[in-house]
Amino acid sequence: MNVTEVLQCADQLVFTKTGKHLDDVQKAVVTGVYQGKTYDEIADDCKRSESRVRNVGRQLWQILSKQLGEDVNKYNFRSTIERIYVKSSVSGVGNNHNLNFCSQTLYQPHQDNKQNQPKSKPRSNFHDLTLAPKITSFYDRTTELQTLSHWLSDQNVHLVSVLGLSGIGKTTLVKQFVDLNKQHFDVVIWKTLKLSQSLDNIIDEILTGVKDDSIQTDNKLTQLFHLWRQQRCLIILDDFQELFIKGELVGEFKTESKNYQNLLTMIANIEHQSSFILISQEQCQEMVSPDEELYPIKCLDLQGLDTTEIVKTWGLKDDECWTELSDLYGGNPVYLKDIASLIKSIFGGKVADFLKEDSLVVTKDMKSRLTELFKRLSSTEQEIILQLSKFDVPVSREDLRQSLSLSSMDLMNGLRSLGQRYLLNRIEGEKVLFDLSLVVREYVRTCCQDSY
Repeated sequence: MNVTEVLQCADQLVFTKTGKHLDDVQKAVVTGVYQGKTYDEIADDCKRSESRVRNVGRQLWQILSKQLGEDVNKYNFRSTIERIYVKSSVSGVGNNHNLNFCSQTLYQPHQDNKQNQPKSKPRSNFHDLTLAPKITSFYDRTTELQTLSHWLSDQNVHLVSVLGLSGIGKTTLVKQFVDLNKQHFDVVIWKTLKLSQSLDNIIDEILTGVKDDSIQTDNKLTQLFHLWRQQRCLIILDDFQELFIKGELVGEFKTESKNYQNLLTMIANIEHQSSFILISQEQCQEMVSPDEELYPIKCLDLQGLDTTEIVKTWGLKDDECWTELSDLYGGNPVYLKDIASLIKSIFGGKVADFLKEDSLVVTKDMKSRLTELFKRLSSTEQEIILQLSKFDVPVSREDLRQSLSLSSMDLMNGLRSLGQRYLLNRIEGEKVLFDLSLVVREYVRTCCQDSY
């Protein structure tokens, strides 16, 4: 075991017993004791007193002893955690301790447990991008591409979520990354959940495509985990928000999609060499790491483009106005392409003439995208959005509450949910203020007042 695996197992044990994750001192104790250090040496490492470290250690051993039903102390911690680690099953359940952690069986091809290993070997370099979009244009996302490369190539992050508003360029960014890096993965598979949301079918398609012979119907999930260990896989699930319930706060899985929750947890907890990319307009709890030092989970929140290249590509005039136009539409590539087409056909490509209209145009395509998104909102979120649209300046939570009939808890949950849908701008200052983008505000004012 390495230190990260030890920390992850200890963290899950403590969390199962107490509902709290390891704090910094507890992490230092676990790491130091596993490495054979004394409490005095650990105290020096974490800049705490020796008595403080000793007390934390004593409490930690008591928690672990109660959770495991056996005596755990400083002297047997290493042997105990390694034994528990080895006994953990692929299903994530410790045989005797009802544990749901470090859910990997150490896969050793030359050990005597060959009867539990898949009988067939996966093919090499299987790339299925049939459902991936074709990129016709790609604008500057150098920083975001470098971030994805660092996470997936250098850090072997198991679960990456690329998140943002519809049209912001999530799918295009991921496809560009795949096109540039697919040679580094043995298996690359792209699935879109707008076409099929059945996890069982997706697993079938992955195993059928990769394996040389027929799959075993009784342990498909186990076969999938073995595949992740044997080969470096990259699985992309686009339109992940399709798994969430409409009309509820953000990230609530449909009943028939609950198995994805378990899959995401296991992806993060099981030791393997593969990665999943989720592309979504909404965030769920499983996308967020409880501790980035222990769990290989990352989120990339995609913002609008800080460039006028889209406008330039369309051959519009008045280049001194291009930045203003881009800012008006939040740097959203789809919005900018749509409005550039309108300016070219109605204003002869003259951006200055369009801006003289002094009104924000929400095109038919923008309205369609936003309507689809707004249908997903809970009644609480709809009420908050409608009220926010009446303000022309950012507003505080306290001022917003005075104009709504919502409880403080409902308001806080609603604001958080809207933020996780990327419909809300949060502005830090002496007070935290909330605001809508210009496009969203105009859409709500012109299209939603009678609908919600």
